[in-house]
Amino acid sequence: MCGRYALHATPEVIALQFGLDTVPQLVPRYNICPGTEILTIGNDRKARLLPWGARGRFANARAETVAEKPMFRDAFRRFRCLVPASGFYEWQAIAKTKRPWYVQPKDAALFGLAGIVTLWQGVRGVVLMTTEPNPLMATIHDRMPVIIPAADYAAWLNPENQKVGGLLRSYPAEAMHAHPVHPRVNTPANDDPALISEFDAQPVLDILPVHGRTDR
Repeated sequence: MCGRYALHATPEVIALQFGLDTVPQLVPRYNICPGTEILTIGNDRKARLLPWGARGRFANARAETVAEKPMFRDAFRRFRCLVPASGFYEWQAIAKTKRPWYVQPKDAALFGLAGIVTLWQGVRGVVLMTTEPNPLMATIHDRMPVIIPAADYAAWLNPENQKVGGLLRSYPAEAMHAHPVHPRVNTPANDDPALISEFDAQPVLDILPVHGRTDR
């Protein structure tokens, strides 16, 4: 799943990365939660703020079944979108606790998450795609969000292109970095740059594969 993420790039950088004319004024956010408004780029290449979640509940959809699910299939065919992000959080179960991690591509300070825009009772909502984890993410959680490489933005957003299944894949593990962060991120009201800082890393890094280590 993808339950939280961060976006702290400036509107100017976002516009340049995604080929946009304008971007709404934004404040840096480090703990974006479902139910809040998020920046979304539609197939018309316009940026809008829309609620994260369909019907006020469904924040994620499984990439493996999104094309067949009655609730999502029309949006998947016609209203695919990109959600700009600086990084995302995932929680690792350790004993009786859950340890939060911050994850991002090594080569992209800003990237696009795959999403769809749904419509229910006249209300639009954004749902993010999730897929099987890569080897790095598998040590943390059994799902991960779908990241669309910049070279594939146009293909993903084009509603006439129905052959996008190949884009719904896990991002390469060797191209990603993950580090544990402070449990303060568990509280939605906390939203500051310190949330993405590495916290108490060594005990958990010892169980990660080599490509997830930051000390080698």
